[in-house]
Amino acid sequence: MLLLVGLGNPGSKYAGNRHNIGFMCIDAIARAHGFPILRRRFQGLATEGTIGTQRVILLEPQTYMNESGRSVAEAARFHKIPTADVIVFHDELDLAAGKLRVKKGGGNAGHNGLRSITAHIGNDYRRIRLGIGHPGVKELVHSHVLSDFARADQPWVDALCDSVADHIALVAAGNDAEFQNRVHRAMEDAGFGEKEKDK
Repeated sequence: MLLLVGLGNPGSKYAGNRHNIGFMCIDAIARAHGFPILRRRFQGLATEGTIGTQRVILLEPQTYMNESGRSVAEAARFHKIPTADVIVFHDELDLAAGKLRVKKGGGNAGHNGLRSITAHIGNDYRRIRLGIGHPGVKELVHSHVLSDFARADQPWVDALCDSVADHIALVAAGNDAEFQNRVHRAMEDAGFGEKEKDK
């Protein structure tokens, strides 16, 4: 069994924030793969279904970003899911908007959600880093991640989330590199490749 976790902050106030792109990806996966509606469990919203041949739990912690690890640890303990089978979707300042990278372990790069998860379950989980771009100066980072995507951003945000959902079976099968390549090709085919290269 795999635990797929999207990071974000709960409530309508934060729903469109860049910081919530992890939630957006989980919602897209749930829609694309016919998962039941997310319900309150594990200090979050969770649902269970199948992707490829794998049984999968989708989780959106409702603890606020800084305490995400509490929800993740509770779900992982309940289902006896090892840290290596936890996959976390999160916003990434150091990637251009619309880019995606998969990595296992590593530092948290100042991301409070990742820091909390690492504190609760260790560092040996996979991260799907979803590029939101950097505002350019450190002083603007906080307002950048906690502000909504601009209307002009919505097409690439939707394309990225949909492409993640379309190809997530590759992640479930452990084929992270092919997943990353397929998503990048899909983004280029949707017309967002050149935009990424210009950044």
